Amino acid sequence: MSLRVFDRSRKLIQRAAAARNPSSNMAEYLRDEVSRRAIERLAFLKTPLENMLDFGSNSGNFAKLLADPSKDDNEQWKIDRLQVKNKISHIDMLDSSEAMLYKNAELPFNKELSISRIVQDEETFEADKKYDLIVSNLSMHWINDLPNVYSKLFKALKPDGCFMGVMFGGDTLFELRTSLQLAEIERYGGLAPRVSPFVGSADVGNLMQKAGFQMLTVDVQELVVEYPNILALMEDLQMMGENNSLVTPPPSLTKDLLIAAEPIYRELHGDKATGHLPATFRLVNMIGWRPGKYLAKPAPRGSGDVSLKDALDGTITMTSTLKEDK
Repeated sequence: MSLRVFDRSRKLIQRAAAARNPSSNMAEYLRDEVSRRAIERLAFLKTPLENMLDFGSNSGNFAKLLADPSKDDNEQWKIDRLQVKNKISHIDMLDSSEAMLYKNAELPFNKELSISRIVQDEETFEADKKYDLIVSNLSMHWINDLPNVYSKLFKALKPDGCFMGVMFGGDTLFELRTSLQLAEIERYGGLAPRVSPFVGSADVGNLMQKAGFQMLTVDVQELVVEYPNILALMEDLQMMGENNSLVTPPPSLTKDLLIAAEPIYRELHGDKATGHLPATFRLVNMIGWRPGKYLAKPAPRGSGDVSLKDALDGTITMTSTLKEDK
C-alpha cells in the first residue's frame, strides 16, 4: 500500500481548468523546453524507436516539437528533430486528463505524425513488452506510487527498450517556498505546506534499479524562469495545472499572504538589476533500459581500470537559464 501524498482527483480538476483556459498556451514554455531537450538526447540513441509511448503527455508538447519545423532555430536542432521523427512510426499519448490530452488535438502536428490518444490514469497503466521507447516529461512528480509505476513502465518496454523521463525534483521552487513560509510565520505565527514535496535524484535511481532498469543515467538540471512579480508566477503555475494538490490541502492562499510574501521574495531572491523574481525548477532527468539481446551488460565489479575519481568526474550537473518575457 503506497502513501497517498497527492489528491489525484483534485489534480484532474486543476488540469482540466488549465486546459480550458485560452491563455494556458502562454504557459507551455517549461514543457516545450523539456520536450526539446528530450528530443536532443534521443538523437544520440541508435536503438529502434518505432513504437513510442508519451506517458503523461499533457497537451502533446513532445509531438508538437517533433513535428514543427517553425521551431528549427539552428541547423543542429533541425538535424536532431528530423532524425528522431523519422525513427518513430507511432506515438501513443497517454494522460489521465481528457481535457489536457485533447487540448491541442486540432493543431497541425497531429497530421504530421501517427498519434493515438489514450485517457487513462498513469497509476493504473498496464502494457506488456509493447514499446521501443517510453518518454515522460513533467508529469510523474504527481504520482503517489512511483515504485509500482516504474515497474509497470519497465514491463511495458520491449527487450532493449528505453525509458527516458523528466520530473520536477529536489528543492524546486525553493524561492517561493521559503518566501511563503516566512510570510506566513510573520502574519499568522505558523506555516502550511504551500509547495508540494518533490522526489530526490538518488531516490529516482534506486527506484528504477529496483524496477529492473539497467544502464541507468540520472542527472539534475536547473531551469530558472524570471517573473515580474509573485502573482505572475502563481498565475503561470495555475495555467500549467501545477498548483498544490496535497491530500490534506493547506488553507486558501490569501491576497494578504501574497502581499506579505512579495517583499520577502525580492529581498532574499530577487534580481536587483532587473527587478525580476527568479523561480528555480530542478529537473531530474532519468534514462534506463530493459535488458535484451543487444543491451551492453555492466562489467563485473573489479574488472575495470577506471578509478573512482575518474568515474565521479564524469558526473555532470548542468545548469541553464530559461528567461521568459512575461
